[in-house]
Order: sequence, then structure tokens, then C-alpha cells
Amino acid sequence: MQPPPSGSQQGFGYPPNPSFMPPRGPPAAWGAPPRPGVPQWSSPSMAPPTGPPTGPGGVSPMGPGFYNPAASLGPPPPPKGPPVNGVTVPPTMNGADSMRPGSGPLGPPPTGSATVAPASSTSAPNGPLKPRYAPPPSFPVGPSLQPGQRPADLPLPRPQLLQPPPVNPIFYNGGSSEASSAQSSRVSTPLPTQRYDQLEGQFSESSSGHNTPSRPAPVPPHMWASMARNQSTGSLPASVSPSPIPTFPKSTSQGMIHPFTPSMAPPPPAPPTGPPSGPPTSAGNLGNSGLSAARRVYPTQQFEPPKAPVAPPAAAPPMQQPMQQPSGQMVNQRFEQMQISSPAHSGGDRVVDLLKERHILPPQKDQPPRASLPGDLKHANCSPEIFRCTVTAIPQTAAILSKCRLPLGILIHPFKDLSQLPVIQSTVIVRCRSCRTYINPFVSFVDSSRWRCNLCYRINEIPDDFLFDPQTKSYGDPSRRPEIRSATIEFIAPQEYALRPPQPAVYCFLLDVSFNAVETGYLKQFSAILEDVLEQLPGDKRTLISFIAYDSAVHFFNLQENLSQPQMLTVPDIDDIFLPMPDYLLANLQDCQEMVSQFVQTLPTLFAGTHETNSALGAALEAAFKLMSAHGGRLTVFQTMLPNVGPGALKSREDPNERAAKDVENLAPANDFYKKLALECCGQQIAVDLFLLSGRYADLATLSCVSKYSGGEVKYYPAFHAVNNRPESERFERDLRRYLTRKIGFEAVMRVRCTKGLNLHTFHGNFFVRSTDLLALPNVNPDAGYAMQISIEEGLTETDRVCFQAALLYTSSRGERRIRVHTLCLPVTTNVSDIYAGADTEAIVGLVAKMAVDRTMASSLHDAREAMYLVCSDFLTAFGATLTSSQKMGALYSPPSLRLLPLYMHVLTRNMAFRVGASTKLDERVFAMCQCKSMPLAYLMLMVHPNMYALHTLNVGSTRSEENSSDGEDEAAPGMPPLLPLSAEVVDRRGAYLLDTGERMYLWVGTNISENFCSQVLGVPSFASVTDQSNELPELENPYSLRVRRIVSYLLEQRSFHAPLVIVREDSRHRSVFLQYLHSDRVDSSDSYYEFVQKLYKQVCKA
Repeated sequence: MQPPPSGSQQGFGYPPNPSFMPPRGPPAAWGAPPRPGVPQWSSPSMAPPTGPPTGPGGVSPMGPGFYNPAASLGPPPPPKGPPVNGVTVPPTMNGADSMRPGSGPLGPPPTGSATVAPASSTSAPNGPLKPRYAPPPSFPVGPSLQPGQRPADLPLPRPQLLQPPPVNPIFYNGGSSEASSAQSSRVSTPLPTQRYDQLEGQFSESSSGHNTPSRPAPVPPHMWASMARNQSTGSLPASVSPSPIPTFPKSTSQGMIHPFTPSMAPPPPAPPTGPPSGPPTSAGNLGNSGLSAARRVYPTQQFEPPKAPVAPPAAAPPMQQPMQQPSGQMVNQRFEQMQISSPAHSGGDRVVDLLKERHILPPQKDQPPRASLPGDLKHANCSPEIFRCTVTAIPQTAAILSKCRLPLGILIHPFKDLSQLPVIQSTVIVRCRSCRTYINPFVSFVDSSRWRCNLCYRINEIPDDFLFDPQTKSYGDPSRRPEIRSATIEFIAPQEYALRPPQPAVYCFLLDVSFNAVETGYLKQFSAILEDVLEQLPGDKRTLISFIAYDSAVHFFNLQENLSQPQMLTVPDIDDIFLPMPDYLLANLQDCQEMVSQFVQTLPTLFAGTHETNSALGAALEAAFKLMSAHGGRLTVFQTMLPNVGPGALKSREDPNERAAKDVENLAPANDFYKKLALECCGQQIAVDLFLLSGRYADLATLSCVSKYSGGEVKYYPAFHAVNNRPESERFERDLRRYLTRKIGFEAVMRVRCTKGLNLHTFHGNFFVRSTDLLALPNVNPDAGYAMQISIEEGLTETDRVCFQAALLYTSSRGERRIRVHTLCLPVTTNVSDIYAGADTEAIVGLVAKMAVDRTMASSLHDAREAMYLVCSDFLTAFGATLTSSQKMGALYSPPSLRLLPLYMHVLTRNMAFRVGASTKLDERVFAMCQCKSMPLAYLMLMVHPNMYALHTLNVGSTRSEENSSDGEDEAAPGMPPLLPLSAEVVDRRGAYLLDTGERMYLWVGTNISENFCSQVLGVPSFASVTDQSNELPELENPYSLRVRRIVSYLLEQRSFHAPLVIVREDSRHRSVFLQYLHSDRVDSSDSYYEFVQKLYKQVCKA
């Protein structure tokens, strides 16, 4: 593959690498269709470069912030444009959610440029480069027998020392431009290995040979008789050394951990020089029910060497004696005598060999890493449930970030439901006069009347009112104020923070009443739930409500209190929609509650006999926009089919025969009608939430735009039917009930600030970017998450800490203007080992998932999958560059903090959003992508990597399991069984397993399950009586049933949405629903996790 043209502005990116830079000159692919086999890492919304990458810092077309200011999973900072209202606004916005009409996927790309700085020439971190051994290309052939000669008279060939392959200096010298000639020669090799320097699309090529293990040479004829004599005892002659046979030690809870020994002691026998050839044999359905619940060891395929005694080689120095063995065996013996010490960066650190740890998943979920701060600041830092960074130690310079080859970004859950939130009402809100940062625990006080900003370092005056302590009702030390003691705080804002009087809570419901919608039965459920929670809708006495129904026409309803019954007004002209009675379509909920309740009760019968099969969704949206423009509010849409008439009409674009194709098409919107309408709604503070309840194709790729760009959310219920699909019906009911009663913020804006020297770019989530860093959120809800990528523009040499602060300004449902502030503080380091030790694996996965969606939309699904694979190979290569050749031989080492990253990346490629080869409906794939973009990290990780537990091994006698009794554990949590790897190898036919996929829970019941479990948990005498696809557990009065139900209830409480429980029998025709989540196993369309690691090893060896 040739490297793709540089200059893409969104997606995956690596730091600049002069050794792998494409030829200088204007890229030929700009504006042209992609070349076959060349991944295009460009985003239509960003500016392509006009020339070769040159400039300070190095900017990859994949975008800055991934590894350095110019190396990220996203685009580089846009070129600065003219100031607008005192704010420098770039000519283009970053991110799919910041696109304006005419930009992004729906408009022509603007022009721009990307630059790259000259590489520095630093020395190797570990001293001189050390050569590596590689297997010989061929084995020597001994001389032929001459007449009269015996085999024993033949001289044995002398083993040949292997020449080390060319070493790639880029990971030793930080990207030096003084690349060896071997490096440049590899670019023209016929079979290059594709990799990218930045996750945004700049690729380089290398084709150094594979480090495959040496195979032993054939045994000479003169040893046949000796081997035959030892065959009965199973031993080998003393002169014959067995070739190394790979072994896999059994799994541990934390992976294969090796203590680091900095000195090279006399070498013990080393592990094999390469990975085993081929995946291990699966153990199938193994009986695990007898294993201890305290520490469960999963069955692992073992490759045992011969148990017969093997004579040791000669004690003399190996290179001083005449060769007594064939060269292949001698080379293998040399490898066995080399010491492979476990590498580390500092004393006491330990690393993990991914090749030897097949089951790397720990029995309990890892806690998020905490920043290493002084004691008083560490406890004041923002909770990782709200604010997380991909690394908990920020590199001091872009060059250090480039060496780590890790993505740099933050993920935030700003409106999360909190049990404890300090709320301050004051006439004075202390902020920096320069950068407008809110005072926080990480500022410093110069004296009793001045404080220094922790973002721009300006010294500010302390107002006299700030010296008042609201808790003690006295004046004193300002450090005792709540703003200084808590990193998350909420202010009740004064009048100066409101541009207009606070808007009332306005709710408009857009209801599909076509024949298909009535058949699904959702109207009855909607009416019953709304009537039940009508009084719980967030708001005050000013709350307004309206209903609009649509099929081939648009139906409005007058619900004023002076009417005896609701009045329906139908407008058949959908091409030029208008409001028949605009002053009477919004009803005050408090004054007209009886009329609204009466309408909700009669709604299911109004259209019971309809035969309309058309859907005029576009016209209904236009009517709702006109109705709500004066106030703003929340527009809730219920859609059950493809809109086919009026404005925004669509046609089916899905080919059922192409659902398993590797190149997925039609992921982009079919037109820009819904995007333009969403931007108009955003300007009028209207957010659109979409509930899609359809069993057929509805073009969610196009319809979802109305929610993406208006700050709304998308919910999808495939094959919904109120009666025939009880799990989806139950999920819709629980989700709608929470949706109607949860907290909501209106006319919100959010700005994220960071310390001087850092830059935020490429925002992810559902919003619209008004300026460089101001996100417009017409509505904000507790279930929305956001992410930003970071680049290092200037060296952080003058500070030892950096801070990020997110300020969310919103109007509550009761008309109060409030500001919620979150501040995160992280240390600055120059030590690469500190960066690796504090890497947050889950945050990296969440950020990569969001960027992979952008890469899929801008380029292709294949490129996104390839980029996710290279995320792992490049960080492992960079980490391996800090090790010696002897340490890396035959092993794939990872820092312990990142040991799960390859597992999560492998599982992410098999997620419904990115998988190939498996039949996937287009709407389901698009919905999974929407979740990746907008879900908070905690919920997203559950969707990426489901959790599986064994229920048949529960210790019913204790309320808390031994494995879960940690000091920091929630005391209200029940005893949770250990996590199991997602593999059929650990699934026992005598067992019962709970699989939590986020949206659903599956209870797998094996055919040989014990009658005790069936009677005490399922309420049936035996397996034969278990009802397949049932979705409830009986409430039985016994400890076993109580324990299982408490576990299920606890898992449901950890999320804001409902996950119905589905019981699956092993012999059921629905068993594939459960088995598709066993991501560690091989399927026809995807490798197993072990094969994935082997590919990583080969890729790292070639680097």
C-alpha cells in the first residue's frame, strides 16, 4: 500500500515521522476518488494541505493531540481567522458536530495547510542500538557421502551467526531525520507493511523481515541409531538438544507480571524466540463448576515439552568448541541460553507479556488511575466519573508525547446525576479577569487579597465578599470557601449571566400515527406512561405542552381549558405547512392538566382504524419548529417507518444482500434537509430527541442528523412490538419513563478551558460549535457525554501541573440560571515511564471509539478498523523501543496500565458499529455509531466489552464474595462473582452465566445445569422446564434466589437506562444471540484475541 495523501483533519493521527514521510509535493488525491487499497484518512469538513507537511511541532494529516500537538486521533488546530466579537474564529469548525451547512460531509472542503517541523536528533534512550537476531533464510546443507565413507565421518556444518535486521531508529531517537539508507530502501519494497505515523492518515511503509523462530535442522544420519535406542525410554541422546516448544502458563488475575531486573545476570533458559504458530486449541465446554469461587483459574491450553530427561549441552563456552550439533539446533540452544529479563522503566515496575497471557482480563474491574498530586490537592480533584483524561501525567513537550505514541484527550460527563453537589448562591462569582476561569481548588493565593489563576497565571484581586465563609457565617481564610474545597460546584448565577428572561419548560411531542405505528402498539404505551408521570414533568407553573400527530397529513390539537374536549385540526398541505391556530396549540400544563389528561387517554383510539401508510415527518418537524421558535424547548419525535412523503422524504438505500460486506455503504446522510433543520432548531434553543421504533429500514443515518446537531439524543428499538417483543417493549417503557422525569437543562452552553500551552480541538458529542471552544446545547441531559482532543502547542516547562475546567451554563426547569463547574488537575512530567504508568485504558478506548466513527464517515470502515489495530501496534512498538533486543525476544511486553488495551481494541473491532463479515442491519450499525459518539464513558465501556459472570458458583452463605472485598468497594454492592473472559472456553454446560451487554442481560443456562439451581433460582424442577426467551426471574424465598436478584438489581442501578433480562437455553435456536458476544473466540469473519495478539507481535517485530 502507498501512503494516503496527508492533510485529513479528523480521525486517527500519529506524530510526525520524517523516516516515513511521503514524498514532498502536492497530494494527488485531493478532490479525487480514493485509490484502490489506499486508506483515506481525511475528513471533508477539514482543510487539506496544499503542500508537504512542514512547520513547527509537526502536524500529521491525522490531526494533533494524539501524541503531540500535531499528533492525535483528530485534526490539527485550524488556521486562525479574523477575530469575531473579540474571539479568534477559525475558518472551519472541527468535529462532525460543529459542521455548518455547506461544510462537512454535505459540503465542499475548505482549503488549508498542514506543516511539520524538522525532526530532532536525540540519542537513543538506552545507549547504543543493540542488534537483534533473526532466523537464517535457509539452512546449510551438509556434504554428500563419498564412496567408502560412513555417515559418522562427515564433518558437521558450522552454524552461521545471523545478521541483525536493519533497526528503525525512529523510536530510539525521537523521530530523527537521519534515517538509515535501509529505511529508505524499505519504502520501495514490493510487500510493504502498512502503518501510520499519525492516526489521522499519514502512513509510512516498512517491510523488514519477519522474526520467525528458527527451526532445527534435520538430525544427521549417524544419530538415528542412538535415537532409536532411546526411543523406548523417551529420552534423547546427550548430543541432541530438543527444539524449544512454546508454553503458556496458566492465567493470573493481573496478567503475566515480571519484576524488572536491571542487571543482566547469568542467563537462565529463555522463553521461545517467537510466538507459537497458530492459535491454541480451544478447550471447548469445560467443567468449571468445581473451581473455587475465591480464585478462579480458567483452563488454558498447555504445550508441554518432553518430560523425559534431556542431557544438558556441553559446559564449555559455546563458541570455543567445535560444533557438535546441526546449526539449527545450535542457534536454538543459543537462544535458550540468553536471558530475557522483564523490562521496566524504573525500579519496581512490572510489565506484562501479552503472548503468554491469553486471559488477561482481571477478575474484578480496574479502578480508574488517579493523578499523582499532593495530598490536599489529590482529594480535591474532580471525580473520574465526571472528568477523565487519557493520561494522568501530561507530557511536558510534544516530543515526549510523540515518543509515547498515546492519544491525548479528555472525556467529560458534565450533567451527571450527583448525590452530593455543593450549590452556592452569591452576588459575586470570582473569576480570572484575563481568561475568565472560575476560582477553584488549584489556584494559589499570593496573599490574603490576591490569587493567581492556575490557567493563565494572572494575579487577581479577591473581592471582600469572598472572604465570608457561608458555613461558619464569619469572615476569615478564603481557602475555606466551598469553591476552594471542591472541584465540582454549581453556582446560581446572577442576572448578568442571562441574555433574556429564563425560558419556560416547553415540551412538544411529535407522534407517528400511520398504520405501521398503530400496529406496533407504541401509542398505548406512550399514553399510559405519560398519563402516569404527567405531574412529574420537570418545570414550574409556566410549563407548556403540545402534541402533533402525522401520517400523510399533519394533525394539531387545541387543548385550551375553555374547551369541553380536545379539538383536532388537520392540515393536508404538507408541502407548505402552516400553523392553523398558533396561539392555542401550546397549552399551559398547570391550567389545562385535565384537558391534557383527557387527550392522552383518548389518543390510542383516535387513529385505531387508520389505513394511512405514509409518513410526512419532514413537514411535522417544520410545523413543530414554527410552533416552538418563540420559546425553545424539547421536541420529542416518535418514528416507526421511513418518511416517504413531503419535505425530507427518503428512499430505501439498504441492500439486504450487502449486510455482511466488508465495504459498508450509505452510512452518510442521504440529504441535508434534517441537518439544516437541526441547525435552525439549535439557533432557537430547540433540541430534537428521536425515538425510532422500527422493524424495517428507516434510514437512521439521515434521520439522526436532526438530533446530532441540535443537542438531542437518539434512541432505537429494533423490531419493536408492544406484545410480540417483550424485551424491547420493556426497555422502551423504562427508558421513556426516565426520559420524561429526569433532570433537564435548557438553553445551555459549555466551554472547556485549559492551561496555557495546551489546545483543545475536535469535539465529540451531540452539539453545535459556535466558536473555537463554545459548545451550543439547546438541551443538556444527565445521559450525555462529550470528548475533546488535546494538542501541546508550547512546552510546559514553567509549571508542574496543568488544569482543565469545564463550565456549563444552563437554565433549570424552574427558570434558574445556573453554572456547573468541573476542574481537573494533572501533573506534568518528562518521564515516559510516568506517562505509561498513569495511562487510562478506558479513556483511550472511549476516545478512539469516537474518532473511529469520524474516520468511518470521512473515509471508510476498513480504514477505521485498520487504525484501531495500529493504535495497539504503535504504542507497543514505542514501548518496545525502550527495551533491549534480548528483552524483547520472543515476547510482546506491555505496561501493566495498558495491558487491557489490545483486548479492548480487538473487541471494539467486533462491535456492531465496526464489525465486518457478520450480517448487520444498516440502522443498527448507525445507532451503534451514535452511541459511540454521545455515550458517557462508563456506559460506552459496557457496550464495548460486556461483562460475564458465573452464577452457578456463587457462595450463597456469604453476602459478599471474597474476590470483591476491597477497601474502596461500595458497601451497598452485593458480593459480585469474578469477571470471566468472553470465551466459550470458560462456559460450562453445567453452569449458568449472566452476560451484561449494556442494553440487555442474557442468562445462559447450560443443558447439564443442576436441579438445585433450577428450583431455587428459576423456579422450575429441571432444565427441561426452563422457558426460553423469558424475561423475568421469579421472586423465590431462598438465599440463592435473593442473591441472584440482588446482583441483577445492582447492575441495573449502575446505569441510567434499562436492560431487560432474557433467559437463553443452550439448545435454543436463539443461542447465537448469546454466542455473538464471546469476542475472544474466533469466528469466520474475525480473528480470536490470541490471533490478534500474534499479529501485533509480528507487526511490532517488523517496526
